[in-house]
Amino acid sequence: MLFMPDISNLQLVMDFGFDRPVPFSGAKMSGNEKAVTPTYLEIFIMQYRRAKTPGGTYFFTVVTFRRRKFLCEPNNVELLRAAFRAVKSAHPFTIDAFVLLPDHLHCIWTLPPGDHDYSMRWNAIKNYFTRRCTDAYKLPPSPSQCRKRAQTVWQPRYWEHQIRDERDFEKHCDYIHWNPVKHGLTAHPGDWPYSSFQRYLRFGFYPQNWTMVPEVEQNDIYGE
Repeated sequence: MLFMPDISNLQLVMDFGFDRPVPFSGAKMSGNEKAVTPTYLEIFIMQYRRAKTPGGTYFFTVVTFRRRKFLCEPNNVELLRAAFRAVKSAHPFTIDAFVLLPDHLHCIWTLPPGDHDYSMRWNAIKNYFTRRCTDAYKLPPSPSQCRKRAQTVWQPRYWEHQIRDERDFEKHCDYIHWNPVKHGLTAHPGDWPYSSFQRYLRFGFYPQNWTMVPEVEQNDIYGE
């Protein structure tokens, strides 16, 4: 599995806005010549030049307040889908990998060239969800939270890590896709419905019997 180009005009997986990986096909043909297709490493190099400036690629972990397990409730899945769609429409970005679990989510985003404002996007997604979810998922606020007008659906902070290189991207994608297995929610990542794993599998980035290399999970911090 290698770093992918920014493909933003294709059908969304799970409607969270995941942009599916496809082979690069921009080379021109003349006569009987065949198009010269860049390798995924070459595609990565083109992509990673942008990651050093605004328009970079980031891994995120976002957690519910007090780790309450409600995100995978059907109504909340639909609401979160709508939040991602609305924010992506107003403030475009690419979702390269994604997984939703009952009390948190992980994803990798790539922002447009010249844009570094992922904080605004996350605030908008959280606010969209918080304003529209039922009161059952909103804990009574503390006096301090009342003074700050803080919500009690999401943890106020989130984990962010800028992707450094191709191997870093691979490790974080692997962590995302193995996460349902790690948390005992399924025996195989392909069985979890709220994940980009099936897209990666379909396009050949993983073998059918893929399992995560243990040191990927043990030696890194992913914000859980």
